[in-house]
Amino acid sequence: MRLLTSLAGLLAALALPAAAQAPDALKPTAPFAPSRTATVTATPSPPGAAQLTAADVNAWLDGLVPYGLDRGDIAGAVVVVVKDGQVLTQRGYGVADVKTRRPVDPAQTLFRPGSISKLFTWTAVMQQVEAGKIDLDRDINDYLDFKIPPAFGKPITMRHLMTHTAGFEETAKHLLIDDPAKDEPLDVVLKRWTPERIYAPGAMAAYSNYGASLAGYIVQRVSGEPFAVYVDRHIFAPLGMTRSSFVQPLPPALAGGMSKGYVVSSRDPKAFELIGMTPAGALSSTGSDMARFMIAHLEGGPLLKPQTAQLMYAAANTPIPGLPAMALGFYHEDRNGRRIIGHGGDTDLFHSDLHLFLDDHVGLYLSFNSGGKDGAAHVLRERLFAEFTNRYFPYPDPQVPTLATAKVHGAAMVGHYGMSRTSTSNFLKLIGLISQTRVALSDDGTLTVAALLGTNGVPKRWREVAPWQWREVGGDDRLAAVVKDGKVTMFSIAGYAPIFEFTPAPASFDAGWILPAAMAALGVILLTALAWPVLTFTRWRYGHQPAVVGRPALARWAPRVTPWALLVICGGWLAMVTAIDNDVTMLDGRLDIWMRLLQALSLAAIVGSFLMVWNAWILARSPQRRWLRAAWAALSAVSALFLIWLLIVGKTLTLSLNY
Repeated sequence: MRLLTSLAGLLAALALPAAAQAPDALKPTAPFAPSRTATVTATPSPPGAAQLTAADVNAWLDGLVPYGLDRGDIAGAVVVVVKDGQVLTQRGYGVADVKTRRPVDPAQTLFRPGSISKLFTWTAVMQQVEAGKIDLDRDINDYLDFKIPPAFGKPITMRHLMTHTAGFEETAKHLLIDDPAKDEPLDVVLKRWTPERIYAPGAMAAYSNYGASLAGYIVQRVSGEPFAVYVDRHIFAPLGMTRSSFVQPLPPALAGGMSKGYVVSSRDPKAFELIGMTPAGALSSTGSDMARFMIAHLEGGPLLKPQTAQLMYAAANTPIPGLPAMALGFYHEDRNGRRIIGHGGDTDLFHSDLHLFLDDHVGLYLSFNSGGKDGAAHVLRERLFAEFTNRYFPYPDPQVPTLATAKVHGAAMVGHYGMSRTSTSNFLKLIGLISQTRVALSDDGTLTVAALLGTNGVPKRWREVAPWQWREVGGDDRLAAVVKDGKVTMFSIAGYAPIFEFTPAPASFDAGWILPAAMAALGVILLTALAWPVLTFTRWRYGHQPAVVGRPALARWAPRVTPWALLVICGGWLAMVTAIDNDVTMLDGRLDIWMRLLQALSLAAIVGSFLMVWNAWILARSPQRRWLRAAWAALSAVSALFLIWLLIVGKTLTLSLNY
């Protein structure tokens, strides 16, 4: 269902790293990252590994990417590989403009790397750390001209921002806009609303665009230069990245080289996306320029001193032991015995990944200008990373048996889980309920997680190979859980662990019972709503008079009007979410008036629901003793109250329209 992927990942411009990770030892990532000046010897490849040469990688890419684009309805892509300080290959595939058939040129065509932009923000932060202007462990309020409200008795530090452990809830409004007139300066965007802090600093990994944008604003504040100007002067210029920019819309000199962006290549392109939180995802760049950035981090150079780079690449937070760690800005993607750091990025239209094989001085960057059919771009980029690693850095497949505790531990995992990257103060909380995933236990002791699908679209199966650690059956992905006092407190997979976790849904907000109950309640309300016109017509047609007379008008009309109001409310929220799913720029505030209208109608429905209870009470005490009618009135009243409760706890009724 595209709705869930859009709102959970795409909408927030999150790029998840490839989930298929290596089963090398199921142990925490080593807290070390080499630079060119470090005395590190790359792990030798076993016999039979393909040689990473331009000829071999070009043949491999040419045999895979064009088919993937055609099959996935993707317009174009750029793939760049660097090795030992040089560009090994840079390939453009497909077209940058379907109408004109302009081909993708890796040296000239600009793509939108989405959240890979954050790596430039984090690099800028580390430059200011190196300059002594930013302390990683100082309260960020000391650098801001507005205050992040206190919570949990702990300040937020830059280290928290860089590891996505500041504790902010998810944000969505104004994330993507399509009208340049609505584009506002970074400080205005950040001061408009401070998201709720739902976790104590350092307690939970929850990826945050707002947090990354705060970091970019702090760079702007301490350097005295606007963020886009700072990056241009201190990162782009030293590296010769002449066809890259954070400016939106693009300067005229670059605009002509910008690729069109598509949902699928068979549909018309959409307008240039404007990213409200610039440091979190506004970069436009060519494949050649991204090669320069990768080389700078792999080989050392003008951006950071070696000791600063090592600090940046080292493990800074390991949310789940046994799975990769979060570095300062980069997340670890370690697999096949290699230390790998990287980042992914998504806008609504562009989908990208960047991977740095630190010990081997190899970098891989890929970007697609279309999401493709059924999310094909995401699948293709996962497979490219996995197969690139397995082809050039293969690793012996350890034959680890399934543990005897598989069924016992699997049973403890069963249930519904939500993502740590969530919202609690606005209607996105209701979306989070719908997005909960279910963990199930099979008869053979393997687990399935409904949200974790293989390339074939079927949920992966997992077998326990170490205490509370699972491996994908027939694959090399990894899953692990954190357990306290015998209860699972969170789990994740190798690709997600550094940036968000799956946490058990509380009983009071568990989709396992709420969604079936909501469907049943809606069914009752629908039948009740339809009963009014049907009964009215029947009575008119046959001249029938109701058996119960003398009820107050409010009691008589509440069960007729309130169900229709509830159907309009539920249908209205569904229509808005569908509109957002089809066009994320709808989150620019244009829906506010409709939200207010639905909220006003909800207030009326609350009153109507209690009047329905009153009506049921009157019917139950009526001398005519029409028990069936009274029972249905009671069931309708309870259903109405349940839906009202769900709308309230789902945070559709709020004073603020910030989200």
